[in-house]
Amino acid sequence: MSKQTVLITGANKGIGLETARQLLKAGYHIFLGSRDKDKGDKAVEQLKSEGLADVELLLIDVTSEQSVQQAHDQLAQKVDHLDVLINNAGIPGAFPQPATSVSDETMKEVFEVNFFGVIRTVKAFIDLLKKAENPRIVNVTSDLGSLTYHNDPDWEYYHFKSAAYGPSKTALNAYTVALAFELKDQVKVNAVNPGYTNTEFNNNQGPKPVEDGAAPIVEYAMLDKDGPTGKYVSDYGETPW
Repeated sequence: MSKQTVLITGANKGIGLETARQLLKAGYHIFLGSRDKDKGDKAVEQLKSEGLADVELLLIDVTSEQSVQQAHDQLAQKVDHLDVLINNAGIPGAFPQPATSVSDETMKEVFEVNFFGVIRTVKAFIDLLKKAENPRIVNVTSDLGSLTYHNDPDWEYYHFKSAAYGPSKTALNAYTVALAFELKDQVKVNAVNPGYTNTEFNNNQGPKPVEDGAAPIVEYAMLDKDGPTGKYVSDYGETPW
């Protein structure tokens, strides 16, 4: 397989699906990660109906060690390396999430997907990434993970606090820093914020079109060898930690 390969988790809808679409148009081969086979098949069929044929489903539930390992083994049978891993799978959790009364179940559920799921996936696929010529990891984050913004009363979302979702992305950002440092001479690792995008994730309340939300993810998935690593970025540039 001569085309560069990309695995996108949680790619059967929303930003993940649009990211797959844009990378397919750019000439990449996409492994569309989905934990639900029917939804994943539907997404693959949708892309193929648009003339985007270099896509195949890879079943992966990032909350399951067994599922992630099976996905790795299936991918390893198809390719000898992976060029790009986009950790897109994420959940908002039940809202509201007040700090003094958010349930343990909500906290655990959100962190299991948004934080531990990424770590689980990176650990499983790092061997295939290291075999690529210019491997990249994109961790899809949020500006709600920015502690700097959350302490700035002038920030437009200053009054929107969440005890589970925001902190899960703050933790993801911290993991990104550690991962980028460890892999600094081997793999480019960046945290990318798509912004408040119009998807099912937020009940289609976001003002940004999904095409624009996916754009910075695609940009960092396509970095060349001179591209940055260890960054926290949005479409407007670097985001404060």
